[in-house]
Amino acid sequence: MTVIVTGAAGFIGAHVVRALLDRGDSVLGIDSLNDYYPVQLKRDRLAQLIGDHPQFRFAHADFADTAALANAIGNTSFDRIVHLGAQAGVRYSIENPRAYAHSNLIGQLEILELARRAGVRHLVYASSSSVYGDAAVLPLDAEARADRPVSFYAATKKSNELMAESYAHLYRTPVTGLRFFTVYGPWGRPDMALWRFTERILAGTPLPLYNGGAMSRDFTYIADIVAGVLAALDAPPADDNTAKPGGSHSPHAIYNLGNDQPQPLGEFVALIGNACGIAPIIDPQPMQPGDVTATWADIAPARGNLGYDPATPMAVGIPAFVDWYRDWTKSSGAETIPG
Repeated sequence: MTVIVTGAAGFIGAHVVRALLDRGDSVLGIDSLNDYYPVQLKRDRLAQLIGDHPQFRFAHADFADTAALANAIGNTSFDRIVHLGAQAGVRYSIENPRAYAHSNLIGQLEILELARRAGVRHLVYASSSSVYGDAAVLPLDAEARADRPVSFYAATKKSNELMAESYAHLYRTPVTGLRFFTVYGPWGRPDMALWRFTERILAGTPLPLYNGGAMSRDFTYIADIVAGVLAALDAPPADDNTAKPGGSHSPHAIYNLGNDQPQPLGEFVALIGNACGIAPIIDPQPMQPGDVTATWADIAPARGNLGYDPATPMAVGIPAFVDWYRDWTKSSGAETIPG
Protein backbone atom coordinates (compact mmCIF):
# COMPACT_ATOMS: atom_id res chain seq x y z
CA MET A 1 0.00 0.00 0.00
CA THR A 2 1.05 3.56 -0.71
CA VAL A 3 1.23 6.47 1.74
CA ILE A 4 -0.11 9.75 0.36
CA VAL A 5 1.89 12.78 1.50
CA THR A 6 0.57 16.26 0.74
CA GLY A 7 2.98 19.16 0.76
CA ALA A 8 5.61 16.72 -0.50
CA ALA A 9 7.85 19.48 -1.85
CA GLY A 10 7.63 21.46 1.38
CA PHE A 11 10.18 21.60 4.18
CA ILE A 12 8.69 18.99 6.50
CA GLY A 13 6.92 17.10 3.72
CA ALA A 14 10.05 16.36 1.66
CA HIS A 15 11.91 15.12 4.75
CA VAL A 16 8.95 12.89 5.69
CA VAL A 17 8.80 11.46 2.16
CA ARG A 18 12.51 10.69 2.29
CA ALA A 19 12.15 8.92 5.65
CA LEU A 20 9.16 6.87 4.46
CA LEU A 21 11.06 5.76 1.37
CA ASP A 22 14.12 4.91 3.46
CA ARG A 23 12.09 2.52 5.57
CA GLY A 24 10.53 0.83 2.51
CA ASP A 25 7.16 2.56 2.07
CA SER A 26 5.78 3.58 -1.31
CA VAL A 27 4.77 7.23 -1.47
CA LEU A 28 2.55 9.39 -3.66
CA GLY A 29 3.59 12.98 -3.08
CA ILE A 30 1.17 15.81 -3.91
CA ASP A 31 2.10 19.49 -4.01
CA SER A 32 0.81 22.56 -5.86
CA LEU A 33 4.30 24.13 -5.98
CA ASN A 34 2.82 27.56 -5.26
CA ASP A 35 5.04 30.64 -5.32
CA TYR A 36 4.70 31.76 -1.69
CA TYR A 37 8.48 31.37 -1.70
CA PRO A 38 10.80 30.49 -4.63
CA VAL A 39 9.58 27.38 -6.41
CA GLN A 40 13.16 26.40 -7.26
CA LEU A 41 13.75 25.47 -3.62
CA LYS A 42 10.75 23.12 -3.75
CA ARG A 43 11.97 21.58 -7.00
CA ASP A 44 15.43 21.14 -5.50
CA ARG A 45 13.95 19.33 -2.50
CA LEU A 46 12.19 16.93 -4.89
CA ALA A 47 15.31 16.41 -6.98
CA GLN A 48 18.02 16.37 -4.31
CA LEU A 49 16.42 15.43 -0.99
CA ILE A 50 13.95 12.86 -2.35
CA GLY A 51 15.57 12.08 -5.70
CA ASP A 52 14.57 9.60 -8.39
CA HIS A 53 13.20 6.75 -6.29
CA PRO A 54 11.30 3.78 -7.76
CA GLN A 55 8.76 3.84 -4.92
CA PHE A 56 7.97 7.54 -5.23
CA ARG A 57 5.53 9.22 -7.57
CA PHE A 58 5.01 12.97 -7.59
CA ALA A 59 1.78 14.68 -8.64
CA HIS A 60 1.78 18.43 -9.26
CA ALA A 61 -1.74 19.26 -8.08
CA ASP A 62 -3.79 21.47 -5.78
CA PHE A 63 -5.22 19.14 -3.12
CA ALA A 64 -7.93 21.73 -2.36
CA ASP A 65 -9.33 21.17 -5.87
CA THR A 66 -11.62 18.12 -5.86
CA ALA A 67 -11.03 17.15 -9.48
CA ALA A 68 -7.29 17.82 -9.39
CA LEU A 69 -6.91 15.68 -6.25
CA ALA A 70 -8.85 12.79 -7.77
CA ASN A 71 -6.80 12.99 -10.97
CA ALA A 72 -3.54 13.02 -8.98
CA ILE A 73 -4.50 9.87 -7.09
CA GLY A 74 -5.91 7.99 -10.05
CA ASN A 75 -5.98 4.26 -9.34
CA THR A 76 -3.39 4.40 -6.56
CA SER A 77 -4.18 2.07 -3.66
CA PHE A 78 -3.47 3.73 -0.32
CA ASP A 79 -4.39 3.21 3.32
CA ARG A 80 -2.58 6.08 5.09
CA ILE A 81 -2.35 9.83 4.51
CA VAL A 82 0.14 12.33 5.91
CA HIS A 83 -1.43 15.73 5.27
CA LEU A 84 1.32 18.33 5.60
CA GLY A 85 0.31 20.63 2.75
CA ALA A 86 -0.86 24.08 3.84
CA GLN A 87 -0.41 27.77 3.29
CA ALA A 88 2.22 28.54 5.91
CA GLY A 89 3.32 31.74 7.61
CA VAL A 90 1.79 33.82 10.38
CA ARG A 91 2.44 37.30 9.00
CA TYR A 92 1.40 36.52 5.42
CA SER A 93 -2.01 35.43 6.71
CA ILE A 94 -2.64 39.06 7.68
CA GLU A 95 -1.94 40.17 4.10
CA ASN A 96 -3.64 37.36 2.19
CA PRO A 97 -6.18 35.47 4.31
CA ARG A 98 -7.98 33.98 1.30
CA ALA A 99 -4.92 31.88 0.45
CA TYR A 100 -5.25 30.30 3.91
CA ALA A 101 -8.98 29.71 3.55
CA HIS A 102 -8.34 27.88 0.28
CA SER A 103 -5.38 25.69 1.23
CA ASN A 104 -5.96 25.22 4.96
CA LEU A 105 -9.76 25.07 5.23
CA ILE A 106 -11.00 23.77 1.87
CA GLY A 107 -7.84 21.68 1.56
CA GLN A 108 -8.42 20.05 4.95
CA LEU A 109 -12.01 19.24 3.97
CA GLU A 110 -10.89 17.60 0.73
CA ILE A 111 -8.35 15.43 2.55
CA LEU A 112 -10.86 14.46 5.24
CA GLU A 113 -13.35 13.49 2.53
CA LEU A 114 -10.68 11.49 0.75
CA ALA A 115 -9.84 9.67 3.98
CA ARG A 116 -13.52 8.97 4.70
CA ARG A 117 -14.30 7.64 1.24
CA ALA A 118 -11.18 5.46 1.15
CA GLY A 119 -11.68 4.14 4.69
CA VAL A 120 -8.03 4.82 5.49
CA ARG A 121 -6.24 3.14 8.36
CA HIS A 122 -4.93 6.50 9.56
CA LEU A 123 -4.81 10.18 8.59
CA VAL A 124 -2.08 12.29 10.21
CA TYR A 125 -2.38 16.04 9.67
CA ALA A 126 -0.28 19.07 10.52
CA SER A 127 -1.47 21.52 13.12
CA SER A 128 0.68 24.20 14.76
CA SER A 129 1.82 25.60 18.07
CA SER A 130 0.23 28.85 16.83
CA VAL A 131 -3.18 27.57 17.97
CA TYR A 132 -2.23 28.36 21.58
CA GLY A 133 -2.02 32.11 20.95
CA ASP A 134 -0.04 34.04 23.53
CA ALA A 135 -0.79 31.62 26.36
CA ALA A 136 0.30 32.60 29.86
CA VAL A 137 0.67 29.06 31.23
CA LEU A 138 3.75 27.16 30.09
CA PRO A 139 4.52 24.50 29.00
CA LEU A 140 1.65 24.34 26.51
CA ASP A 141 -0.67 21.39 27.11
CA ALA A 142 -2.66 19.95 24.19
CA GLU A 143 -5.71 19.66 26.46
CA ALA A 144 -5.61 23.32 27.52
CA ARG A 145 -7.93 25.86 25.89
CA ALA A 146 -6.71 26.98 22.49
CA ASP A 147 -9.54 29.19 21.22
CA ARG A 148 -7.97 32.65 21.16
CA PRO A 149 -5.73 32.69 18.04
CA VAL A 150 -3.75 35.85 17.41
CA SER A 151 -3.39 35.24 13.65
CA PHE A 152 -5.67 33.97 10.92
CA TYR A 153 -3.12 31.23 10.19
CA ALA A 154 -3.58 29.98 13.76
CA ALA A 155 -7.36 30.18 13.35
CA THR A 156 -7.20 27.94 10.28
CA LYS A 157 -5.06 25.40 12.11
CA LYS A 158 -7.44 25.27 15.06
CA SER A 159 -10.26 24.88 12.55
CA ASN A 160 -8.39 21.91 11.07
CA GLU A 161 -8.47 20.24 14.48
CA LEU A 162 -12.21 20.86 14.87
CA MET A 163 -12.92 19.54 11.37
CA ALA A 164 -10.87 16.41 12.10
CA GLU A 165 -12.75 15.89 15.36
CA SER A 166 -16.09 15.99 13.55
CA TYR A 167 -14.95 13.36 11.01
CA ALA A 168 -13.54 11.13 13.73
CA HIS A 169 -16.85 11.39 15.61
CA LEU A 170 -19.22 11.02 12.66
CA TYR A 171 -17.35 8.53 10.49
CA ARG A 172 -14.89 6.98 12.99
CA THR A 173 -11.99 7.94 10.76
CA PRO A 174 -8.73 7.51 12.76
CA VAL A 175 -6.97 10.89 12.71
CA THR A 176 -4.01 12.41 14.54
CA GLY A 177 -3.13 16.10 14.64
CA LEU A 178 0.45 17.19 15.28
CA ARG A 179 1.15 20.65 16.68
CA PHE A 180 4.61 21.46 15.37
CA PHE A 181 6.83 23.84 17.35
CA THR A 182 9.21 26.09 15.34
CA VAL A 183 10.75 23.46 13.08
CA TYR A 184 14.19 24.24 11.66
CA GLY A 185 17.02 22.57 9.80
CA PRO A 186 18.42 21.92 6.31
CA TRP A 187 16.00 22.56 3.41
CA GLY A 188 14.00 24.94 5.62
CA ARG A 189 11.72 27.78 4.52
CA PRO A 190 13.00 31.23 3.50
CA ASP A 191 10.28 33.00 5.51
CA MET A 192 11.38 31.46 8.81
CA ALA A 193 13.67 33.10 11.34
CA LEU A 194 16.69 30.82 10.96
CA TRP A 195 16.87 31.36 7.20
CA ARG A 196 16.28 35.13 7.40
CA PHE A 197 18.77 35.61 10.22
CA THR A 198 21.45 33.49 8.54
CA GLU A 199 20.97 35.36 5.28
CA ARG A 200 21.34 38.76 6.91
CA ILE A 201 24.29 37.80 9.11
CA LEU A 202 26.24 36.39 6.15
CA ALA A 203 25.40 39.52 4.14
CA GLY A 204 26.48 41.82 6.98
CA THR A 205 23.11 43.59 7.03
CA PRO A 206 21.17 44.55 10.18
CA LEU A 207 19.03 41.84 11.67
CA PRO A 208 15.56 42.96 12.88
CA LEU A 209 14.95 41.53 16.35
CA TYR A 210 11.31 41.89 17.30
CA ASN A 211 10.16 42.78 20.80
CA GLY A 212 13.79 43.63 21.51
CA GLY A 213 14.55 39.91 21.44
CA ALA A 214 12.44 39.33 24.58
CA MET A 215 10.90 36.16 23.17
CA SER A 216 11.58 32.46 23.43
CA ARG A 217 10.76 29.55 21.15
CA ASP A 218 10.71 25.78 21.43
CA PHE A 219 12.99 25.28 18.40
CA THR A 220 12.71 21.70 17.09
CA TYR A 221 15.13 20.08 14.65
CA ILE A 222 13.66 18.58 11.49
CA ALA A 223 14.98 15.05 12.09
CA ASP A 224 13.23 14.94 15.47
CA ILE A 225 9.98 16.17 13.90
CA VAL A 226 10.17 13.54 11.16
CA ALA A 227 10.69 10.80 13.74
CA GLY A 228 7.58 12.05 15.54
CA VAL A 229 5.50 12.11 12.34
CA LEU A 230 6.40 8.52 11.47
CA ALA A 231 5.81 7.34 15.04
CA ALA A 232 2.37 8.99 15.00
CA LEU A 233 1.55 7.46 11.61
CA ASP A 234 2.30 4.00 13.01
CA ALA A 235 0.04 4.51 16.06
CA PRO A 236 -3.54 5.28 14.94
CA PRO A 237 -5.83 6.14 17.84
CA ALA A 238 -8.21 3.35 18.81
CA ASP A 239 -11.97 3.66 18.38
CA ASP A 240 -12.68 2.56 21.95
CA ASN A 241 -14.42 5.59 23.50
CA THR A 242 -11.49 6.29 25.81
CA ALA A 243 -9.96 9.75 26.17
CA LYS A 244 -7.13 10.40 23.71
CA PRO A 245 -4.33 12.98 23.98
CA GLY A 246 -6.08 16.26 23.31
CA GLY A 247 -9.27 15.13 25.07
CA SER A 248 -11.29 13.44 22.32
CA HIS A 249 -13.23 10.23 22.96
CA SER A 250 -13.40 9.59 19.22
CA PRO A 251 -10.44 8.07 17.32
CA HIS A 252 -8.71 11.47 17.21
CA ALA A 253 -5.47 12.31 19.03
CA ILE A 254 -3.58 15.60 19.20
CA TYR A 255 0.09 15.73 20.14
CA ASN A 256 2.63 18.49 20.61
CA LEU A 257 5.88 17.84 18.75
CA GLY A 258 8.49 20.19 20.18
CA ASN A 259 11.90 20.06 21.78
CA ASP A 260 10.78 20.73 25.38
CA GLN A 261 13.69 23.16 25.78
CA PRO A 262 12.62 26.72 24.88
CA GLN A 263 15.46 29.05 24.00
CA PRO A 264 15.61 32.86 24.25
CA LEU A 265 15.75 34.50 20.85
CA GLY A 266 19.05 36.21 21.76
CA GLU A 267 20.74 32.82 22.30
CA PHE A 268 19.32 31.61 19.01
CA VAL A 269 20.85 34.60 17.20
CA ALA A 270 24.20 34.15 18.97
CA LEU A 271 24.40 30.51 17.85
CA ILE A 272 23.72 31.52 14.25
CA GLY A 273 26.44 34.16 14.48
CA ASN A 274 28.90 31.59 15.84
CA ALA A 275 28.03 29.13 13.06
CA CYS A 276 28.48 31.86 10.45
CA GLY A 277 31.65 33.18 12.08
CA ILE A 278 30.22 36.71 11.95
CA ALA A 279 28.93 38.93 14.76
CA PRO A 280 25.26 39.82 14.11
CA ILE A 281 24.24 43.47 13.70
CA ILE A 282 21.05 43.83 15.74
CA ASP A 283 18.21 46.17 14.76
CA PRO A 284 15.66 46.16 17.66
CA GLN A 285 12.05 46.26 16.45
CA PRO A 286 8.66 46.31 18.22
CA MET A 287 6.46 43.22 18.55
CA GLN A 288 4.83 42.24 15.27
CA PRO A 289 1.09 41.59 14.80
CA GLY A 290 0.26 37.90 15.14
CA ASP A 291 3.45 37.07 17.06
CA VAL A 292 3.61 35.49 20.52
CA THR A 293 6.19 35.99 23.26
CA ALA A 294 6.88 32.36 24.12
CA THR A 295 6.27 28.74 23.10
CA TRP A 296 7.12 25.62 25.07
CA ALA A 297 5.67 22.22 24.26
CA ASP A 298 4.44 19.72 26.81
CA ILE A 299 5.51 16.56 24.96
CA ALA A 300 4.78 14.04 27.72
CA PRO A 301 1.89 12.37 25.79
CA ALA A 302 4.05 12.02 22.66
CA ARG A 303 6.90 10.60 24.74
CA GLY A 304 4.62 8.11 26.45
CA ASN A 305 2.45 6.99 23.51
CA LEU A 306 4.75 7.43 20.52
CA GLY A 307 8.23 7.06 22.00
CA TYR A 308 8.96 10.58 20.74
CA ASP A 309 12.34 11.68 22.07
CA PRO A 310 13.85 14.83 20.50
CA ALA A 311 17.61 14.54 20.66
CA THR A 312 19.13 17.36 18.62
CA PRO A 313 20.33 20.46 20.49
CA MET A 314 20.47 23.83 18.73
CA ALA A 315 24.26 23.78 19.06
CA VAL A 316 24.17 20.88 16.56
CA GLY A 317 21.12 21.79 14.49
CA ILE A 318 21.97 25.42 13.71
CA PRO A 319 25.47 24.72 12.30
CA ALA A 320 23.92 21.91 10.21
CA PHE A 321 21.51 24.42 8.69
CA VAL A 322 24.18 27.06 8.08
CA ASP A 323 26.41 24.51 6.33
CA TRP A 324 23.51 23.38 4.15
CA TYR A 325 22.50 26.98 3.40
CA ARG A 326 25.98 27.90 2.21
CA ASP A 327 26.17 24.81 -0.01
CA TRP A 328 22.68 25.27 -1.46
CA THR A 329 23.00 28.97 -2.24
CA LYS A 330 26.37 28.32 -3.89
CA SER A 331 25.19 25.37 -5.99
CA SER A 332 21.81 26.81 -6.94
CA GLY A 333 22.96 30.35 -7.61
CA ALA A 334 19.98 31.46 -5.54
CA GLU A 335 19.63 35.13 -4.87
CA THR A 336 19.16 36.28 -1.29
CA ILE A 337 15.56 36.70 -0.30
CA PRO A 338 14.63 39.95 1.44
CA GLY A 339 12.72 39.92 4.71
